Amino acid sequence: MLDPQPLLLTLKLATHTTLLLTIVGIPLAYFLAFGRSRIRYIVEVISSLPLVLPPTVLGFYLLLLFSPTSPVGGWLAQVWDIRLAFSYAGLVIGSMLFSLPFMLLPLTSAFRAVPPNLLDAARTLGKSEINILARVILPNCKIGLIGALILTFAHTVGEFGVVLMIGGNIPGQTQVASIALYHEVETLNYAAAHWYAAVLVGFSFLILLALRLLSVRAKHE
Repeated sequence: MLDPQPLLLTLKLATHTTLLLTIVGIPLAYFLAFGRSRIRYIVEVISSLPLVLPPTVLGFYLLLLFSPTSPVGGWLAQVWDIRLAFSYAGLVIGSMLFSLPFMLLPLTSAFRAVPPNLLDAARTLGKSEINILARVILPNCKIGLIGALILTFAHTVGEFGVVLMIGGNIPGQTQVASIALYHEVETLNYAAAHWYAAVLVGFSFLILLALRLLSVRAKHE
């Protein structure tokens, strides 16, 4: 019988990752879209690295960073009693880094598409940049924001390499659906593997359908 725990943990991880990346991604996308510092080009390249890096590479270096034997991991463990390796918190951080471009790139593109005359008019009226972001940019980027949320959530659900390297396969703590599927295949329990695979395929279909409907709606607005 299919164990629902990995599926519930996957949804929990995807929800936390998406919410946290929304908080981080909106100001970062604003900086990339409208900032004048040349640093933004470096930030944009670094934030896009997960698109081309093998997930195991990012997972490997995060595992080294989170290890209690590393300066960072040791400091967190000794001073704050925080252990990120093979923990849910470590999964969230790894998922945020790996899914960052799926939040950031759609948001940045949407922000850049906002008509400049709207921004100029708001600045002429003396509005602050935070006020412009909240009342001018975001209301005009609803489709882009929703698309970024959907992509981030879906990408987190489908993660495998990063979560395997950082979290391993601990039932109830780090065993998400993709890891559970891999585990069932390893143990030749193909019946359970089929169930996990079917759920993930169905979810992927719904996500692609939602994105398609969003694109159609955007063309008619």
